[in-house]
Amino acid sequence: MNKKAQFFPIKDENPRSTFPFVNFLFIVINIIVFFISLSAFEFSINTYGFKPAEFSLLALFTSMFLHGGIAHIFGNMWFLYIFGDNVEDKFGHFKYVIFYILSGIAASLLHFVLNIGSDIPAVGASGAISGILGAYIVLFPHAKVYVAGSFGHVGKVPALFMLGFWFLFQLISGTFSLFGAQSGIAFFAHIGGFVFGAAFALAYKSIKKV
Repeated sequence: MNKKAQFFPIKDENPRSTFPFVNFLFIVINIIVFFISLSAFEFSINTYGFKPAEFSLLALFTSMFLHGGIAHIFGNMWFLYIFGDNVEDKFGHFKYVIFYILSGIAASLLHFVLNIGSDIPAVGASGAISGILGAYIVLFPHAKVYVAGSFGHVGKVPALFMLGFWFLFQLISGTFSLFGAQSGIAFFAHIGGFVFGAAFALAYKSIKKV
């Protein structure tokens, strides 16, 4: 997840009723895959990353578990740790697995549509995690999130504010990228994942009346 020009979450105040073993499993898998990939890093990224110009169903899945560096995987796993447990608690363990994977696929598909000729491999769990953020803002808009801002200041804000600000930043940055601004970040994958996650949570709330 991109941390620049935004609040960085420290923790949330949102009790859960079940142990988030699936969320921890995803974190462990991502970390293990990352360290395995270091043995042949460029080969792993180029072979299993998602390249829009070389559409591959396998890469659509494998790219979700690859990361471009320590900062990349740390940021993603931290957001997953903070927000994923409550979403798993709400959806249930099995539905959470399906939701996570579908969020990652939805994120990559929007990236594909807007970068159809690109042969640059996209990697990272941020598309799936963006889906979790989209679900979280729908399911727990008033949950309090401790965030670090400028100069190390720590404050507490509603999830609606923190995640809304994060999504706005993705929209603005994504718009600039359409006009040629280069950042190396797949902002529209974040946007696609977030929108999918929010829509999934809205449908879930409607069905479950939660």
